[in-house]
Amino acid sequence: MYIIFFLNLKTFVIIIYMKIVIVGTGPAGLMCAVEGSKNEQNEVVLIDSNEKFGKKLYITGKGRCNVCNKTTKEDFLHNVVTNNKFLYTAINMFSPDDAINFFESNGTKLKVERGNRVFPQSDKASDITKTFEKLIKKNNVKVILNNPVYKITKKENSFVIKSKNGNITCDCVVVATGGKSYSVTGSKGDGYKFAQEFGHTVESIKPALVPINLLNFDSSLAGLSLKNVKAIITVNGKSFSDFGEMIFTHKGVSGPIILSLSSLVNKYNLKNADLILDLKPALSEEKIDERLVRDFKEFKTKILKNYLKEILPKGLIEFFIKVGNFNSETPVCNIDKKTRLNLVKFLKNLPFKIDTLENIEYAIVTSGGVNVKEINPKTMESKKVSNLFFVGEVLDVDAFTGGFNIQIALSTGFCAGSYLKNMI
Repeated sequence: MYIIFFLNLKTFVIIIYMKIVIVGTGPAGLMCAVEGSKNEQNEVVLIDSNEKFGKKLYITGKGRCNVCNKTTKEDFLHNVVTNNKFLYTAINMFSPDDAINFFESNGTKLKVERGNRVFPQSDKASDITKTFEKLIKKNNVKVILNNPVYKITKKENSFVIKSKNGNITCDCVVVATGGKSYSVTGSKGDGYKFAQEFGHTVESIKPALVPINLLNFDSSLAGLSLKNVKAIITVNGKSFSDFGEMIFTHKGVSGPIILSLSSLVNKYNLKNADLILDLKPALSEEKIDERLVRDFKEFKTKILKNYLKEILPKGLIEFFIKVGNFNSETPVCNIDKKTRLNLVKFLKNLPFKIDTLENIEYAIVTSGGVNVKEINPKTMESKKVSNLFFVGEVLDVDAFTGGFNIQIALSTGFCAGSYLKNMI
């Protein structure tokens, strides 16, 4: 903290300058810097190990940056998988509508796509980072890039940040270092180390929104996309399900419904857990059986493998026949009731065995992080160390896909920045 005295015969003025260092330039750190620097008596410094800020933003939404979701506060919280109650205050302080207004009022035109996902109208993630860049320059925030932070310590009322370019002393520190997914973007888990060194609890780090690897996987399925299917994962006697689109990878399964399920089951030991695909979720077993009876009369001259083209994607037929142990050459007119009911069974319950979640490097976000019970939900300040803040993915909060995780970053960053803005 800096105190400057202006003294003449008539006037005596004290101006207090607060120095704030934000470690990390993802959406949480950038939002915190923009908001915290609105007080001109704050000296705000952004530090990042990367050569440019907002690096992870460039790969979100397949490079288009799904910046938030145009939804209600209640629906947002419903889409938060871990510790949604902690985010109640943050989302009320900076809502999805606030996020949309923030970018549009600063010159970035947005558009809303399927699932209420919000993107820059240009489909360029750079438009989002340019908005932050403009505001950071306007507010005189100092940005130091290519400068990894090695250690953060506190002595009396000041913090000392040891970095590649030397030591920086400041009054407040905001840790906005992200999680451990996509380490190429600079997310290497440094924030967890900093938190632990200050006595914080770090909840177990796991991949979230990540593909799932299968045991004894049939590589012939790789690349096959399925729509309007229901996926069910059963583990430890509990079942989790989702409906929509998925895709087979070279090691297992991915796509929207699989990614969502991965976030629901990542806290369990998944070895040999079951994945079941309901290929006809809109139909009951009785309705499917009725259709097969009709079809077998209509297509009586077809053999089974050729008939299955009527009800299954071509790329799934060979695997389906093998799993169900069906005779692919049997004319459908000769299929008995027992075999027909087995066809129904596998159409509604195509079984797979889960091996593991894919490596955290391939996860969209990280699950786990700084225990939120040790963080003030209104300010994001540590309850253990005054003037130390944690925002964004470094916290033990994560959500489904659709812009919800960036919203978490923006809202928590705003909370910390808003508090820092008003500290003096």
